[in-house]
Amino acid sequence: MTRKMLTILVPVYNEAPNIEPLFAALAPVLAELQASYDVELLFTDNHSEDATFEKLQARGAVDPRVRVLRFSRNFGFQRSILCGYLNARGDAAIQIDCDLQDPPALIVQFVQRWQAGAKVVYGVRRSRKEGWLITVLRQAFYRLIDRLSDTRLPLDAGDFRLVDRCVIDELGRMEDYHPYLRGAIAAMGFEQVGIPYDRSERRHGESKFPLSKLVALAVDGILNHSVVPLRLATYTGLAVSLLTLGMLVATVIGRLLYGGAWPAGFATLTVLILLSLSLNALFLGVIGEYLGRIYQQVKRRSLTIVEARVNDPPAPRG
Repeated sequence: MTRKMLTILVPVYNEAPNIEPLFAALAPVLAELQASYDVELLFTDNHSEDATFEKLQARGAVDPRVRVLRFSRNFGFQRSILCGYLNARGDAAIQIDCDLQDPPALIVQFVQRWQAGAKVVYGVRRSRKEGWLITVLRQAFYRLIDRLSDTRLPLDAGDFRLVDRCVIDELGRMEDYHPYLRGAIAAMGFEQVGIPYDRSERRHGESKFPLSKLVALAVDGILNHSVVPLRLATYTGLAVSLLTLGMLVATVIGRLLYGGAWPAGFATLTVLILLSLSLNALFLGVIGEYLGRIYQQVKRRSLTIVEARVNDPPAPRG
């Protein structure tokens, strides 16, 4: 019987200090897996500016299992992951970050659950070593997007996961210029199981996700999987309109029936006008975010552009 293949997918950007520790941590895992599977390691390099690509090139020269795709520029983390999935050759792909915050030893359990029939196996972060504020914000975001989304999304789950070939094929049919893969994979259905683990701290290098990028990722997640912001704009506009109509009716009745002659309230009028303008600006911005994504989507630009390959010849034309 033909042996099945597993792809270990590793997105990298300026991770030169972590390359050798990653290979050392993966060595016992690969030794265990290769008793039953063929294994390849696919690195997607988001145009690193340090020696990351050179180190991977050197590894690929002595280890044919190592494949590297280097992009022509930094296309963003989610597109890098999606490109990796679409270029994976395995019957399943396991994504893991290069910083070793996620334990490589857990990959064996992922594969065991996959063998038992699960199509997606993901890690659930039971705890993580970082500041309490960012931890609280992450947990709040996962619960917010789950409440807003039309489909159920796993809580406290990141990108450390195993994905079956049938799910990868579905990702290949997805045309999304702003992919949010955690939500996209969860929305596909199939049998999906989570395995809890404790996330370690980064030992080498700096995090590539400052607060600004985490906020951008959160916006991608919400806008990709929910139209609630648009509905909120509609409902708020309707509520303000009804409130205004009620105040108008009350004013007319007061004038006609009771002869009310209230003094002009400059402060109240100013506050109401500013509130109305603020709401208009806020919800026009929400609508603009959706329109901007539609505009970028219809332009059909390349998801990524590969400028260099290691142990990965380009597909023949046609």
